[in-house]
Amino acid sequence: MSSGKTSTVVFFALLALTTALLLGSVYEIFAVAPTEMMMGIVQKIFYWHVPAAYSMYLGAGACLVGSGWYLATGNEKGDAIGQAGAELAVAFGAIVVFSGPLWARKAWGAYWTWDPRLTTTLLALLIYVAYIVLRGFGGEGEAEKRFAAALGILGVADLPIIHYSVKKWSGQHPTVITKGGGGLDPRMLPALFLSLAAFTALFALLLWVRARGELLARRARHLEEEALDAGLTPNEEGG
Repeated sequence: MSSGKTSTVVFFALLALTTALLLGSVYEIFAVAPTEMMMGIVQKIFYWHVPAAYSMYLGAGACLVGSGWYLATGNEKGDAIGQAGAELAVAFGAIVVFSGPLWARKAWGAYWTWDPRLTTTLLALLIYVAYIVLRGFGGEGEAEKRFAAALGILGVADLPIIHYSVKKWSGQHPTVITKGGGGLDPRMLPALFLSLAAFTALFALLLWVRARGELLARRARHLEEEALDAGLTPNEEGG
């Protein structure tokens, strides 16, 4: 099977899996999982808020791996994966930051408090926004790519702080997922796990599409530059 056909099969397989899992999670959340007594329907934000945070971690991890690969070898594939990972960290991080206040308003009476976990999550989001801005406006030079890769690696240092901030600095953010399920009703766990699987599949699909698209775009730019160079040379020689 050619690489083009393989890519098509991979894309549609991931798309089908992601679609099935997302539809299944929606059904499980709204038709099967019980409604929380205190917060009501607002609590169901949890089933996307937590998987989005998990997917933000995956994006940061992909950025770490890709950036490390690029710094070690100079391979363009590593740079493309790092860039795609950073973009997905921002996309899923934005879901976390915007969905959290909707839940917080019902639980705490305020959309935002400078809770340790909220603050460190916002910090992580801003680090990867800075990565994207650097890549978008810093050019395609080797120095810019290497600096952005170093930033992508350093950004991961904030993730353990996010994870342990509730334990170390208290704060209002609840710790609802612990060993054994924590304070969750056991009937809510299937919906949560299905949503985690759906977001994982969605992340894999978006990472694959974005990284591959970036590599194809770079290849097209290189071919265009070569074509321009080849077209300019005869004119210069003729002059």
